[in-house]
Amino acid sequence: MSQQVRFKPQAELAATIPVNVEKVRHPHYGRYLEEFVPGNVFAHPRGFTFLPSQMEAFARTYLQCNPLYLNAEYARAHGFADLVASPQMVFNVVLSLGVQNDSEKAMANLGYYDAQFLQPVYPTDTIRAFTKVMDRKDRGAGKPGIATIRTLGVNQHGAVVLQYERKIMVAGRGDRPATTPLPTGPMAEFPWVEEACVSLPDFPASTPSRLTGPNSWFEDFSVGEIIVHANGRTITDEHLALTYAVGNTHPLHFDRVFSTGLSGKMSGDPIVYGGLVFAWLEGLASRDVSENSVWEMGFTEGYHTQPATTGDTVAALSRVLAIEDAPGELASRFGVVTFQLIGVKNISAAQALSTHGEDLFIKENDKKDLGKEKVGDKIFEIERRLLIKKRG
Repeated sequence: MSQQVRFKPQAELAATIPVNVEKVRHPHYGRYLEEFVPGNVFAHPRGFTFLPSQMEAFARTYLQCNPLYLNAEYARAHGFADLVASPQMVFNVVLSLGVQNDSEKAMANLGYYDAQFLQPVYPTDTIRAFTKVMDRKDRGAGKPGIATIRTLGVNQHGAVVLQYERKIMVAGRGDRPATTPLPTGPMAEFPWVEEACVSLPDFPASTPSRLTGPNSWFEDFSVGEIIVHANGRTITDEHLALTYAVGNTHPLHFDRVFSTGLSGKMSGDPIVYGGLVFAWLEGLASRDVSENSVWEMGFTEGYHTQPATTGDTVAALSRVLAIEDAPGELASRFGVVTFQLIGVKNISAAQALSTHGEDLFIKENDKKDLGKEKVGDKIFEIERRLLIKKRG
């Protein structure tokens, strides 16, 4: 259905309307610490429709090597309905949809926890995001506080595709004006899934096996093994546009006037949005660890330990933390591998391992209690789990 409407011609008006500099609004977004009220739910604006071209561009930009994200026939041959959106894209979109409400005023992202991918995202799926405030910690006068939030992404059918928790450092409001108020009326639903099950396809008895490398099957991994990923990736000013390509609205990542106007160590060129750094590191590792994965189960204990800016080159290492058979009937064909993913900058992964040894794999937040110095070359650490095909 459509309708035809005739509007009157547009006339020039600016010269006839007096300028009133007393009648000015300054909309601003994000929230101050006091505005994170435990129990509040934020329904984030816009949503995001996953187009096939965007999905492929993301996978290639971030060096993904798993054919599930690049080859629609391969994905269908494994029982999926179509090409599968990279979990990194899903995570970045869901987080970014929430920035306007959650973290556009955040001073730092303190950690990612208990992320679970529960449903595949396919071409033309549309995702909305919601956040619930779980806790707020005031650290005293003049100090930024910590907000703990849960965020989830829901598809057009109402199914949760991703859920995770994170902590952000946020300043108090002080004498500054309040931000965008919550809508009036009933609060949005927040369908967080406890003891969640993952929606996987019925994998066919036979799947393609010559479209992946030879060393990333379940049997190829052993606990304690360290995998040094060969390539690095130099980040250019491309990150300014890539930030909003996933919907992130924080000016720290694309507004040089804003970033240079900050005080302290954050002042300078725009900082690369951390989700993009995570995606590049995961992509650099993908040929070696996830090429034969059929599902990214999730991740936890994720920390950005140093920022990255234009011109930095990032590299990655993985360490095998655990291996086990998949549950139930999947056990004969699949196993679960838990990895620790480490990111470094402006040094090769091999040189970082040679220089720092085991200290590279110790959580940076634990080092003070252990009497150890933090590793300046290290930019990221996280633990992730993959469901990986067995060679047989």
